[in-house]
Amino acid sequence: MVSEFCPAASYAVISDSTVGPRYAERLTQALSAAAPCRLLTFPAGEGHKTRETWSNLIDQLLEAELGRDGAIVAVGGGVVGDVAGFVAATYLRGIRYVQVPTTLLAMIDSSIGGKTGIDTEIGKNLVGAFHQPTLVVADVATLASLPIKQLAAGVAEAVKHGAIADADYVTSISANAREILARNPAAMADLVRRSVEIKAGVVAADEHEQGQRAVLNFGHTVGHAVEAASGYELLHGEAVALGMVVEAALGSTLGITKAGTAGALESVLQQFDLPTQLPEAWSAERILQAMRHDKKNRAGSIRVTLLHSLGEVANSGAGEWTHAVDEAAVHHALSPGF
Repeated sequence: MVSEFCPAASYAVISDSTVGPRYAERLTQALSAAAPCRLLTFPAGEGHKTRETWSNLIDQLLEAELGRDGAIVAVGGGVVGDVAGFVAATYLRGIRYVQVPTTLLAMIDSSIGGKTGIDTEIGKNLVGAFHQPTLVVADVATLASLPIKQLAAGVAEAVKHGAIADADYVTSISANAREILARNPAAMADLVRRSVEIKAGVVAADEHEQGQRAVLNFGHTVGHAVEAASGYELLHGEAVALGMVVEAALGSTLGITKAGTAGALESVLQQFDLPTQLPEAWSAERILQAMRHDKKNRAGSIRVTLLHSLGEVANSGAGEWTHAVDEAAVHHALSPGF
């Protein structure tokens, strides 16, 4: 399928140390039947989503003399997709690439929409580019080997999609929790399909995040901050689960989000054993400091995507889909027992 929809003079498959031996090696061999293909890997984990990894991969491609008629194939989870996508966006000023996500989170979120990037010590995804893949191949069969924590982390993003656009989808996720956790193929296919429909629809309306695409950031202003504060010990989806509950509660306090929305989200997320309460040991000030570096911030103000109700994002007016929030209110929302 890759060689059919993205023919190239040569390929470079980029994966990590976990997924490479399981799936990427086989794909590299298969693509070699169509054109020269080499496999490049880097150590697995968010901690390796760095400028150093990006630079090393670029250097290897230059040494291999991959030309503009070549293509990159990203095989793995969100970290692999983000890094490989950024390599494709910047190598020779941009070449084609294919996303082959192998985690639920990557299938329904990071592989869709063309966002690529790397992390810095200041925060997540602060260096990157918009670069749309030529093709996305999501095979739910790869989810059979996905650890349960990784699966649940992906569900958090699915819940987010329902929270911003389809309350019935949230209800469906809750009703089918047992089948999803059992990785029932039909249930997984339905989950991936509906989430992709929602995200692709938002991206098509605002590819470069000039307005409405900001709705996809619900749960992420707090989520990215707690992810960084945890030293990336929390999975991205786990951090987003926390972020959604906190941001829904914050919205209710501000009179923007319908009362009870945070509780409704919390009950669904708990079915998948996702975290919904910030640990008391975590410093609200430390999380707030990380939020000050969020990409959505404007004029020195923290901006947060807030819900009106489950399934509907609150528009703040004048085409804005984020809200400037007072730091004191945020600090209160991050405090234990809030």
